[in-house]
Amino acid sequence: MARFQVRLALQPGVDRAVVLQAVKEVTAHCAETGEHPRTAFGDPDACAVQAAARLVPADRAARTRRHGAVVDGLDSVLKRVGDVAGL
Repeated sequence: MARFQVRLALQPGVDRAVVLQAVKEVTAHCAETGEHPRTAFGDPDACAVQAAARLVPADRAARTRRHGAVVDGLDSVLKRVGDVAGL
């Protein structure tokens, strides 16, 4: 369950509410059926990706991806500037 939570939290657009909702769903299902989470839902990484796709609005996920790309680009530029400046 911990791996599922961490992997889910790393998905674009996922916030605390999404993680809590997904954990609640998994926990409720397992409590009702008696199944182990891995038996019921499979690989935690794949399940986290699927849960994010289902629970996060597409526009929010896309906005988060774009923001991440901009931040990564700025980090790269700042590193190059630091290298040139000898910092």
